[in-house]
Amino acid sequence: MITRVRRFLINYSRNQTGTVSYLTVVQEAELGLNLDISHEKSRLNELLAEISETEYTAGRPILSCLVKVEGSKGQGDNFFKLCERLGLGPWRELKQNPDFLSGLRTECREFWRDEKNYAQFSGAMVE
Repeated sequence: MITRVRRFLINYSRNQTGTVSYLTVVQEAELGLNLDISHEKSRLNELLAEISETEYTAGRPILSCLVKVEGSKGQGDNFFKLCERLGLGPWRELKQNPDFLSGLRTECREFWRDEKNYAQFSGAMVE
């Protein structure tokens, strides 16, 4: 599951603009999760957090910045709390800073659209 989600988000960052919904991630990565069931939605959140932590620790951009929470301006509190755990700053401040999220998305797209980075890291396994 992690590999499929990671691969989908890398390709999305290379080929699309804007953000992607949870539902699209579930469908395109063929996860078979029902987002109407709270523990299955939580499982997707856990997958996204695990991918993001691994990528960030490896010096690569946070892929889950591309996944938009339905009904919010972009990201829910859990995303910003993840960023706080990664040492990027207090989550409430990050959430209030409009440049923070757009900067992460720009960094993500620039990194993965670079052919050298894509060739070197797109196949990297997420542990």
